[in-house]
Formats: sequence, structure tokens, C-alpha cells
Amino acid sequence: MTDATGQSVVSDRLKLLPQTSSDSLMGQLLRKFWQPVTRSQNVQIRKAIPVRILGETLTVYRGASGKPYLVAGHCPHRRTLLHTGWVVSETIKCMYHGWQFNGAGQCVERPAEDATRNASVRITSYPLHEYAGLIFVYMGPGDPPEFQLPRKPHFEAPDTMLFVREETWPCNWFQQVENSLDAVHVSFVHHWGEVGTFGGAVAPTIPQLEYEETDAGIRQTATRSANSVRVSNWTFPNNNHIITPGLTLEDPWVDIGIWMTPLDDEHTTRFVTYAIKSTTPENDKRIRDYFDKFGDYNPADHHDDLIKRGILPDDDVLQLTSAQDYVAAVGQGTIADRLNERLGQSDRGITFLRRLFWREMELIREGRATKPWHRLKEAPVLPKQIREDAPAEQQA
Repeated sequence: MTDATGQSVVSDRLKLLPQTSSDSLMGQLLRKFWQPVTRSQNVQIRKAIPVRILGETLTVYRGASGKPYLVAGHCPHRRTLLHTGWVVSETIKCMYHGWQFNGAGQCVERPAEDATRNASVRITSYPLHEYAGLIFVYMGPGDPPEFQLPRKPHFEAPDTMLFVREETWPCNWFQQVENSLDAVHVSFVHHWGEVGTFGGAVAPTIPQLEYEETDAGIRQTATRSANSVRVSNWTFPNNNHIITPGLTLEDPWVDIGIWMTPLDDEHTTRFVTYAIKSTTPENDKRIRDYFDKFGDYNPADHHDDLIKRGILPDDDVLQLTSAQDYVAAVGQGTIADRLNERLGQSDRGITFLRRLFWREMELIREGRATKPWHRLKEAPVLPKQIREDAPAEQQA
């Protein structure tokens, strides 16, 4: 039995988990890591787009050289949106009065003002790094860490096709991260409404669960049978690496990296990279055509059909899996009510994950160094999870 004081302590700890602002412990922790902010394909040369991440509205633009930059979302002069201006060489120029800024945020021109004071005008800027079809940003203090933790050898392998998607969901980022460490949900969520290729590969059997902290994050093992052992390589603080079946039984299995990037406390963008082994020109074209047709799906655009009417998409691979996860996560509310949840033994991954984050946030509170997370020295083996009753050709 928990008394009022104990209940208050639990409540305070739970409230830390979904927070993203720069003055929160979790917000400070998240800013210690490279975070994906947009897809590379979204930013063309000499073009700019608005982005939002960790509660900040910002501008990403790509200079004439092809290099991307990230600066403040608003011009400091009269506060109009900066992305609506012009990209001039490696700078961005406000459309309102022509104030011009370089990629480091330094003002280099104010046409109607005294040029001698340009040096005193600066706007926010953050370092960027492009990788695997995504543009990552570092928003923390000091020099950015080496870009090594987010890397996966599967995204860098020769003869590999990469496809990158993004979906923005109206719920907090942390309940989506928790979903990644909830192996039991696969036996139910991905058997809800319709069983697609992913649900078909994983029996509705309740798995035996194992969790191990690694140099990079958490290794999750869910064993349903001798042939059905599903391993996830979850990387701190918000990336999950899994493998799933291909579009058909004959296609190679797919390595998937999923980043849950907080826009703010109430919205999350899921950046998903798919690495698929190239086989034949005909098969490669079929897979590219599939992503061209179905890759722009965002379940949030079909919220009422999914949540109120239970109408699922026709595509039973990419779209169905996303829609099922959306219903589960968004069904928890904008920010999950963790104080009134009833956790059980199947939630070992959830409690393991929360303790890890509480530990790291407590170190920040004490002014101490957090764990130096590192990319795994050897690529983890993520075995195919095959049902005992699967067709012989699938078990091959």
C-alpha cells in the first residue's frame, strides 16, 4: 500500500518521462544526442523548409553547395517565418526586409540598416549530419558528439536499397518508445482487425521476455518457440532496430530503424528507414514501386476511420502495421496516464526502460556525467522470427 507521500513521489517520477522542454531533465537528456529532424529528400538545393523539434520551431535550408543548415524559425527583425525567404549561396535571406544569415546564424546583411552593427545580430543555429536518408541535428551544449551511435551497418551495406518515411502522430514520444520495448503487444496489436505479413510471421503466443542493457541501449529478446525468437536492438534514447518479413515470402527480410522524435510534448514524428537487400532488377523495381505507392501513408490522416470506425488500410504490409501501432499508441491519449496504469509481469520491458531513463535523469539532476553510450562493436544478430506453423518456404 502506498501512502500519500509515496504516491506523490511516484507521480513526480512518472511526470518526468514525457517532458521535452529544454528546462526539463528529460529535455536536457534528449539534447545530448543526435536527433533526426527531417528526411534529406525534403530539402532541395537552394530551398528551405520549416521544422519543429523538441518544442522549437526552426528552419532547415540547403545551400547552393548541397550542404544543409539549421537556423531559427523566425527572423529576429519583425519575427516573420524565415523559411519563406530566399536561399542565396550558403545563406538564407528573409523575404520581409532582406535580413540575411549564414549557416552559423550570423547576420551578414541588413539592406535598410547600418551595416556596422550586423555582427551583433545572431540567431539560433545547430549542427547537422546527414545519414541514411535523414538529416540529424545536435541541440545540446558544447561540441556535438561523434556521429556513431545512430549508425547501423545494415544501412551502409553494399547492394542495399534505402527507403525513408515519416509520420507525425498526435501523441507523446515516450509512449511510442515504450511500445518498442513491449514485445507482448505484437501478439495482439498486429493481430487486430487483420493479420498482415508482420503479424503473420509472429504467432499470438505470449513470449518469454529477456532484457539486457548494452553499450548502445537495450537488447530485447522475445521467445515464442524454438523458431520464433524475436530480438530488437533498441538504441538510446529513442531508436529501435528490428527486422520484419519482406513484401512477399520470397523477398529478403527488411532491417528497419525507427526514431521517435519529439516535436513537442504532444506530437511525435516517426522517422523510419528501411534497408532492403537488392536482388534482381525486376524485384528491385517492384519494391521501389511499392514504396512510391504506399510510402507516404500517415495513419494520423485517417484518425477517425481507425479510432472510431476500425477501418484499416488495404495495404497489409507497411500501412497496416503502422495503423495498428497508431491505434494502440494514440489510444493511450495525448500523454499516457501512467499514474493510473496497472503494470504486470508482461511489462518487464517498460519498467526496465523507465528505470534506465530515471537513472540518467538523476545523474543530470546531480550535475554528474551520464552514461557514455556507444555504438555496438559488432552488429547484433536479429534472427528471423518464424512461426512453428509457417509454410515450409517461409522457414527456409
